[in-house]
Amino acid sequence: MTTHLWDFADPYLWPVTVEAAHIDALAHARNTHYVEWCMEAAWAHTTALGLGAEDYQRLDRAMALTHAEYDYLKATQAGDQLVVGTWITDWAGKMKMTRRLQVVRQQTGDTVFRGALEFVCIEISTGLPKRPPKEFIDTYGPVIAAAHAT
Repeated sequence: MTTHLWDFADPYLWPVTVEAAHIDALAHARNTHYVEWCMEAAWAHTTALGLGAEDYQRLDRAMALTHAEYDYLKATQAGDQLVVGTWITDWAGKMKMTRRLQVVRQQTGDTVFRGALEFVCIEISTGLPKRPPKEFIDTYGPVIAAAHAT
C-alpha cells in the first residue's frame, strides 16, 4: 500500500473491496455503499473494544446515530482495495459521542471519503436519551483520538 497520512493516530482499520455489485450507472461505487462500509467499520470497532450488540442489549443502552456528515472526495471503481479508518474523537463520558471516518484507496494512498458521525446515548427500551453506563465510559473514554498536527 502506498504511504498515506491518517487524519488521527492509530485508526481502527476495516478492509473493503469494491465489487461489481457496488458500481452504479456512473461506473463508480454508489454513494450508499460508503455509508454502509462506515457503519460496518464503526460496529466492528465498538465490538473490538468490547461493547458488542449483545452488551448494548444487556445494558439497555446504545449509542444512537443523530447526525452524519459525508464528504465524497474521489470516485472508486470495481477492484479497488479500500481501508476504512475510524476513531472516536469526542466522548469524555458525556451523553454525546463523535466518530470520524476516513476511507483510503490502498493502491494509491488517496483519501476518497471522510465522514463524521454524532451519537447520543439512549435507553434501548424507551428510545430516550440516558446517561451512559460505566461500561461505556470505561470503554470509550480511553480511546479518544487526537488529530495529527498539520
